[in-house]
Formats: sequence, C-alpha cells, structure tokens
Amino acid sequence: MIMERTLIKDLKNHVGNTVSISGWVDVRRDQGKMVFFDFRDRTGKVQGVVLPKSEAMIVAKDVRPEDAVSIEGIVNKRPDKNVQADRENGDIELEIKGITVLNGSKTPPYDIMGDTSGIDEEVRLKYRYLDLRNPRMQRNMHIRHDFIRHIRDFLFKNDFIEMETPLLTESTPEGSRDFVVPSRLHPGQFYALPQSPQQYKQLLMTAGFERYFQIARCLRDEDLRADRGFEHSQVDIEMSFMSRDEVMNLIEAMITEVVETMGYSIKQKPFPRITYADAMRTYGSDKFDMRTPAEKDKGILAYAWVIEFPFFEKTDGGGWTFSHNPFSMPLTPEDTKKLMEKRDIESILTSQYDLVCNGFETGGGSIRAHRPEILRAVYDVMGFSKEEIEERVGHMLEAFEFGTPPHGGIALGIERNIMNLANESYLREVQAFPMTRGGKTAVMRAPKPLEKNQLTELGLDIKKKK
Repeated sequence: MIMERTLIKDLKNHVGNTVSISGWVDVRRDQGKMVFFDFRDRTGKVQGVVLPKSEAMIVAKDVRPEDAVSIEGIVNKRPDKNVQADRENGDIELEIKGITVLNGSKTPPYDIMGDTSGIDEEVRLKYRYLDLRNPRMQRNMHIRHDFIRHIRDFLFKNDFIEMETPLLTESTPEGSRDFVVPSRLHPGQFYALPQSPQQYKQLLMTAGFERYFQIARCLRDEDLRADRGFEHSQVDIEMSFMSRDEVMNLIEAMITEVVETMGYSIKQKPFPRITYADAMRTYGSDKFDMRTPAEKDKGILAYAWVIEFPFFEKTDGGGWTFSHNPFSMPLTPEDTKKLMEKRDIESILTSQYDLVCNGFETGGGSIRAHRPEILRAVYDVMGFSKEEIEERVGHMLEAFEFGTPPHGGIALGIERNIMNLANESYLREVQAFPMTRGGKTAVMRAPKPLEKNQLTELGLDIKKKK
C-alpha cells in the first residue's frame, strides 16, 4: 500500500506515527553505524537517521546530496536534552525505515547551497535550475510571488479587471529599440514585441473598461545593466475619470498595504512629493535614496514621488523629443496652451509621476492625452510631418475621436520592486531565468542561427557584417 505523502511542515502533527515524505537530500552525514540526512521539500527541512541494522542502511550508503527521494519513517520527538533549537524542526527527528531513490543526482557543478552570487555568471546560468534550489533564490522567488499576489488582491477589491494585451504588435520608433519578429504570412513585414502595453491600455480606456491591470511582459532591445534586461515584467495599471492626485493616492495606498502586509517598514507616510527640479537640486538625480545608513541596515523602504517633469528635452540635432513618453497630458491648462501654440517648449511641464524607492525608479506613469489634437501637437513639436504622425499614431488619433475618457495610470517594475524587498543589487537575482550580461538566455542556447529552411520560409537572407 502506497502511503499518502506528508509535507515536512506538517510532521509535528504526526509524532509517533509512520509517514512518507518526498523531497531532496539536502545533507548526508555518514557516521559508520548510523547515517544522518537532512531532507527538504517546498515547505521546510527535517533531519532523518538510519539506525544500525536497519534494512534502509543498504540504500542509505549510496544516497547522495540532491537525489530526489521518497522516505518512510517514524516521526520521533527528541528528548529535551537533544532538542536543536537553532535548527528547523529541531525538536523532532525522522527514524528512517525505507528509502526510495526516485532520481539520482550527479555532483552539482558548484555548491548550490552556499552563496552563489560570486559564481561565474555563464556557469551559474547554464545550471540555473540548480541555482534556483539555493535558499536565497527560493526566498527571492517567493517574495516575488507574494508581491504580485498581494497586488492582485488589492486591485481586485478595488474593482479592477485583469486583461491581456498582444505580444505581437506594431513597431513604433519611441523609447528603446524594438525586438522584431518576421511574418511568414506577409514576407518582408515584421511584428514587434511590446516595450509596454501603453497604446493598448489607452484603447481599453476608450473601450470603457475604466479600471484595468495586467502583469505584463515587456521587451526592449537596450543596453544591459545591473537593474535592466531585455525582458522585464511590470504591473500595468490604467484607470479612467481620475485626476493625477487620485491615481497617485490609490497607487500609494496599494504599495503601502502590500509591503506592510509582507512585513516591511516604510520610512515616511504619506510618500513625499518632490518636483523634478528640487530632486535635481537636492540629490543630483531623480532616482534618489533618502535612507540613513541605519535605515539601510534595517531594510527600511523610502518611497517618494517625483512630479512636474519637463515634457520635452532637446535632441543632439537641436530639435525636441519627449522626456518620458509622448502620450502624456501637459500638467496644467497653461502648459496645454503653450503646447497648442508651440511656444516656450522648454517650460512645458507634463503630468508624469515617477515612484522612486531606495535609489531605484520603481514605477512611472502619467495622466494621458485623450484628445487627438493634444497628441497630434506633441508629435508636431517633435518635428513629425502630418504623414508621419498618421503613420505612427493615426489609429490612436482616430480612437480618441470616439469619446475616449480622461485617464491615467502607472507601470510598476516588478523586478526593481523585488530587488528592494529582497535587498538585491542585480536584476538576475529576482528573475527565474535571466539573460547573461552578454544577452544570452539561461540554460537554453539563444540567440543562435536559424536553419536554412526556416530562413527560406520567412523570406529572409542573412548578410554577415564585415
């Protein structure tokens, strides 16, 4: 008869009983007459022992760390003098009666239970599935899960609807470089992978959903650094009939509830609101850290809003481009008037707001342009012709002629938020399968050339650079 599996976290409820656990061998200590093990599953760790003359000894001699095993044994309470208070489940021990090796393990290429942060990146990411067994990595992935779960809970109870937007979309030359996908059905034409769901979420506001969110995957072909990769995830939120302050207040309430529920402390509530000009004067950056050294040691979270950004900035050629994104509303009626009259461009402020925390920009949003003449004026200031404007955002201009409501929102970078919560300095520590610094995938071998027949089917010809 096959026994039902018991999770390690529940073993204390079965003292004196025979149970079956399944998991991995964490540590093996052979003391000759007896063999001790630490076993782990997703819920915790427990020590087990094979006693002299036990039938399990034959198998126990060959069991290795990281083997996947099933164990039958008696849950014994340790005598008070033998309780190991500093160990998880240190007041019980599993007297092992039987061991089944479900799948053996080779010796891992590095110590996956130690500090893996200093391991060579190429090796570490080649064996990422082993690296993820590390206690720190397990913790980081659980923090990520809990953060997203609490975000969802907050948004659901505040009447938001979760919706998805396309991954195959149109290439738009704003922001970073697009990753493009060739079309088999339309040779010579390409889709783009989304840098964000910016236009689609505005179209959902036009569609009347009023309160939308998604956990969105975003892809940008930009230079890699510690807190930025080709792929990231964001909590993408948009809402209709809301002012700038109403949006910021709701997001602040969400962040506060989420991180405090998870056990973190916030330096200052309400979050300080600092103009871009004051941030640059005070900190020399719009991504600043307000904590003292003692607060850093305690893991305090210092949130602040940065507001009143310049809408436009000069290009190298002397023209104008947007400072954040072209879909924002000017901050005030006077700023809107300047935009429509195309004067005092350098003084126009935007309704953009960034959420910063502990030196990272963790989120950014704005009240959006919802009238076609405003969006058209932004592109006009940037020097686009009528034909170019129609080519780039004609679909948005047309949509805005059908009663698009005032709306705004924010995108919160999941990785950057988790880096703060987990006290990590690198994006790769909070993603399951991150890219290497050289832009190669973990475990799998991409990018790599396509087969000749694939290129032919897509109508592509590769020319090597000289």
